[in-house]
Amino acid sequence: MALDAGFLAALAAEISQTAMGARVEKVYQPERDTVVLQMRTFSGGKRLLINAGSANPRIGFTAIPLENPQNPPQFCVLLRKHLSAAKLTAVRQLGFERVLVLEWETRDEMGFLCKRLLIAEIMGKYSNLIFTDESERILAVLRPVDFTTSSKRQVLPGMRYELPPPQDKKDPRDCTAADLSALLNGAGDVPIEKWITQSFLGISAVVAREIALPVLGKIVSTLSEEEKRTVADRFQSVYAMLSKGEYQPCIAYDDAGKPVEYAFTPLLQYPHKKDVQSPSELLDEWFGTRDREARVKQRAADVLHIVNNAYTRILHKLELQRGELARCEEGQSYRKAGDLIVANSYRLERGMTKVLLTDYEDLREDGSFGEVEIELDPRLTPTANAQRLYKKYNKSKTARVELSKQIEIGEGELAYLESVLTALHTAETPTDLAEIREELTRSGYASRGKVTPNAQRKAATPSFAEYRTSGGYRVLCGKNNLQNEYITHKLAAKNDFWFHAKNMPGSHVVMLLEGKDEPDAADFTEAAGIAALYSAAEGAPMTEVDYTTVRQLKKAPGGKPGFVIYHTNWSAIVSPDREKINRLRVK
Repeated sequence: MALDAGFLAALAAEISQTAMGARVEKVYQPERDTVVLQMRTFSGGKRLLINAGSANPRIGFTAIPLENPQNPPQFCVLLRKHLSAAKLTAVRQLGFERVLVLEWETRDEMGFLCKRLLIAEIMGKYSNLIFTDESERILAVLRPVDFTTSSKRQVLPGMRYELPPPQDKKDPRDCTAADLSALLNGAGDVPIEKWITQSFLGISAVVAREIALPVLGKIVSTLSEEEKRTVADRFQSVYAMLSKGEYQPCIAYDDAGKPVEYAFTPLLQYPHKKDVQSPSELLDEWFGTRDREARVKQRAADVLHIVNNAYTRILHKLELQRGELARCEEGQSYRKAGDLIVANSYRLERGMTKVLLTDYEDLREDGSFGEVEIELDPRLTPTANAQRLYKKYNKSKTARVELSKQIEIGEGELAYLESVLTALHTAETPTDLAEIREELTRSGYASRGKVTPNAQRKAATPSFAEYRTSGGYRVLCGKNNLQNEYITHKLAAKNDFWFHAKNMPGSHVVMLLEGKDEPDAADFTEAAGIAALYSAAEGAPMTEVDYTTVRQLKKAPGGKPGFVIYHTNWSAIVSPDREKINRLRVK
């Protein structure tokens, strides 16, 4: 669903309460359509995220780690110039539109105090981020809009900022009971929830359904006076609360536990729902996985293409090899036929094309023996025919051994590629994706291509996620095979504990003792939960996790990066709680 004006009003109230008077410490642009302002508030550091993309537009504080790229875009450079050390002095929503204005007090090039405005338009595919001076003259715009894009409204540097064209709808906050009754009496033959979205500004479909819940689906013209009063009371209670700056963020789930809707008001229409403390926390939960998947899909398209092609090719090769291995089982029949020819060579002559011989190993219930028909080469002697069949037998025996080896190698490659696909799914930053590309290059699945000066430098230390358990133990989590190998074989000590989801691709997780006593059961459970969350079993209600000490691990000879062998371990079955695990994360 799209973020509506009511939810934006709740976000404006939260930003105002939390960050008024806060100063900007850092500005970075991790994605093309995303700007993050690192702010120092009275309650500590906060990251204000503004996403003006067409897929997941929003504004709010975020706890999701986002990487600061080395080369900032021009828009980010300009914001750094004007907003570094700027103080937030006002937050206001323009009318009841999905437009939020952040007003900053800063200094100009001459050192004089001045005001700057950062205007976030959260309007689906028309979302934008515009930076202006105090007179609303546009200094920079994230997505310029010229005459070729829109004939009604242009957004370009040097122009004065103007609101999007107004809609012929009413502001729900200014609507009295009498106004609502008059509007209901003049409504046509449309469902009540559709009439609400058509008549009022900034109301999403889910909030309209919530207001119309007692008469949901009914045609407006068929409503009784009592039903109209019920709708009017629910309408006013929702927006009177919002006018007072009060809100109750709520997120709804389907039967599988997947988020399906959210709003600034309780969603009584859904059986599975949860009230969230703040609208920003709700957006983190709603968009966190979606953003990560979108980033991977966008940035890792080339890697996915390489991995999927390799996976399909190896799978097809394995099918052919398994079919050939099944045919090798016929080798025993060649040996048996050769033995029968040798045993009956006195009865055979050159020029025979086939012969029917008694099989004394095939004793039937009636006491008779079975017979075997054998094809012969008429150009060869009986002995030469036997040798021909023995060669076929030896060839099939050798092929069976070699095919078994090749199938084992192919299955290992499939397991490795499945681990890469899991790593792509859990990748969070461009660095994670770059490490996966480097891993595929080392493994021979991708070519390095043209070597740049940066690529010639020594490879950087792999990054990894870090957590701290409730008992104070550091837990390191690798998000790809290079990180897995680094934390397991370089950082972990022999007595540290190692965790991995059982019999499936996933992250290596290491709990560092660092001279402390053996952790409590709660620490083991939390570390095992991290291993389950960063594995192919993500989302499963129960996951079995193997854990052992690092001294029990051994690198597979000639194995792919991140692959280890162990024979002594314990197992735990856990149900990972993503929210709890995210609270444990420190890096």
